[in-house]
Amino acid sequence: MEKKDDQFEEFFQTLPHKHACGTVFAKYKGFWFAADFLHGVITFRDHFESRDSDIILATMPKSGTTWLKALTFSIINRKKYSVLTSPLLFNNPHLIVPFFEVDLYNGGKIPDVKSIPNPRIFSTHVPFQCLPNTILNNPSCRIIYLCRNPLDVFTSTIHFHLQNGLFPPGPESIIMDGAFESFCKGIFQYGRFWDHILEYWEASVKDPKRVLFLKYEDLKMDINSCVKKMAEFLGCEFSPQEEDEGLIEEIVTLCSLKSLKNLECNKSGEASGKEKSVWANFLTPSMAERLESLMKEKFAGSGLTVNIHG
Repeated sequence: MEKKDDQFEEFFQTLPHKHACGTVFAKYKGFWFAADFLHGVITFRDHFESRDSDIILATMPKSGTTWLKALTFSIINRKKYSVLTSPLLFNNPHLIVPFFEVDLYNGGKIPDVKSIPNPRIFSTHVPFQCLPNTILNNPSCRIIYLCRNPLDVFTSTIHFHLQNGLFPPGPESIIMDGAFESFCKGIFQYGRFWDHILEYWEASVKDPKRVLFLKYEDLKMDINSCVKKMAEFLGCEFSPQEEDEGLIEEIVTLCSLKSLKNLECNKSGEASGKEKSVWANFLTPSMAERLESLMKEKFAGSGLTVNIHG
C-alpha cells in the first residue's frame, strides 16, 4: 500500500495545480480534485468491476444525495423491508449506500465489493467521463443523476464548509468572494459544475434506458411522480395495489429530509439540512446574476433547463 501511495503522490505532482478555498486542487480529465478525493477516484476507476444489476447514484456535492440514496434504497428493497422495519430508521443513508471514492476506495483502498448482494447500490460525485470503463461500457448498469441548481449547490457547499471550519481562518465575506470566484472558474471540488451536469444530461438523452436524469427541484415539486419514474427506470414499477395502498406516499414520508433528520442516526450531516432553496440568503444580486448568465451560456443548445427558484 505504501508503494501505491508513493506512486499516486508522484502522479499527483505531475498534474496542473491550483490553490482555492484553502485546498490544493489538481486537474484531472478537465476536472479539479483535492488529493485525497482524486486518489479514491483513480483507485475506483482502476479496480471496480460492475455488474449488470448495479445501480449508481451520481450527484455533485450538496445536491440532495442523502435524499436520493434513501429513496432508491426504499424503492428497490420495498419487498424486503416494510416502512416500519426499514434500515433507514437506524442507519444514516450514507452508511447504507456508500460512496465509491469517499468511502470504499478512499486513500487507495481496494475493498471487497463482490460479497455485496445484488442489486448493489453505490453513489459517487465523480464526473461521467471519470467513471470506470466497466460502468461506462456496461449497457445494463443503471445510473441515476440528481441535478440541483448551481446557485444552491454553491451556497449549500459554502455554508457546510463554514459551519464545519473547513476554510482557513479569515473574514467570512473574503472567504465567500474567493470561493465564488473559484466556483465560477470551475476550480472547485469535482468542478466544473457545467460539465459535470451536462455530461450526465447528454448521457441520459443518448441512452435514457441507462441514465435517468432527475432534478432536485422536481423532487420538491412532485415527489410522487419522481418516485414512480425511478421505479419504472429501475425495472420495479409499483403495482396498482401498492399505489392504492399508499406505499409511494409511505416511502416519500420515510425518506423526506424532515423525517430523516429527526432520526437519532442522522443528527448531523446532510440529512439534517434544509429542503428550501438557500442561495437567496447568501448570494448578492450581482453574484446570482453572474451564475445565471454562466448557466445560460454553458447550457445553451443542450435542451437542459434548470429552475433556480425551486
